[in-house]
Amino acid sequence: QVRLVESGGGSVQAGGSLRLSCKEPGSTDTPYCMAWFRQAPGKEREGVSCISWSGRSSFIAESVKGRFTISQDNAKNTLYLQMNSLKPEDTAMYYCAADSRLSLSLEPDWYNYWGQGTQVTVSS
Repeated sequence: QVRLVESGGGSVQAGGSLRLSCKEPGSTDTPYCMAWFRQAPGKEREGVSCISWSGRSSFIAESVKGRFTISQDNAKNTLYLQMNSLKPEDTAMYYCAADSRLSLSLEPDWYNYWGQGTQVTVSS
């Protein structure tokens, strides 16, 4: 069983930055594709970015391209999302997800393992 724990959310003003972390405190024996999703109230869950186990391949949604960066530190079992130039429309609950298959996807149904989420609120 994979357990994912997100942290780093908070409240910031527009133009500010936050770095989200997602730690998988268990075994690192099985490689995973990792991703960040977000869900605002009344909206569907949206894929933000995903990264391969090797870190050599990644996708990022057009809505955050140029502002958000995904990265990972496999030695620390931790996934990151650096968020810069935040906008009020980035306000959402952000979730970390993982899957044992190695193909990249920004579709929520692709992922088998989910964290509990961390709230990001951006004020204007």
